Amino acid sequence: VQLQASGGGLVQAGASLKLSCAASRRTVSNNGMGWFRQAPGKERDFVAAIAWNGGNTVYADSVKGRFTISRDRARDTVYLQMNSLVPEDTAVYYCAAHRRAIAGSVMSDYPNWGQGTLVTVSS
Repeated sequence: VQLQASGGGLVQAGASLKLSCAASRRTVSNNGMGWFRQAPGKERDFVAAIAWNGGNTVYADSVKGRFTISRDRARDTVYLQMNSLVPEDTAVYYCAAHRRAIAGSVMSDYPNWGQGTLVTVSS
């Protein structure tokens, strides 16, 4: 499967962005999907995940209440709506397909990754 993330950019603190992740070559409609991020000089961290049917979502504490993950199974696309952005959200954001149908937060359970999209939040 090929995952293409898009929607990143440079915004000011308090702004919103919506990231998209489109799958091709193989459907991910039966896979859980996740978003992770990697800030400069730091390890890649879990952000949010969604189960195959959208019935369950999981968020990192740092984004809970500000970010919303969703998916359109018919379009094989996953979204991350990011509101009230803060400079600490600056990172490269990656989408990934889980090996199972669940919403998981463990990075090693995601064998398929997109190339990442950069989000920069200025203060």
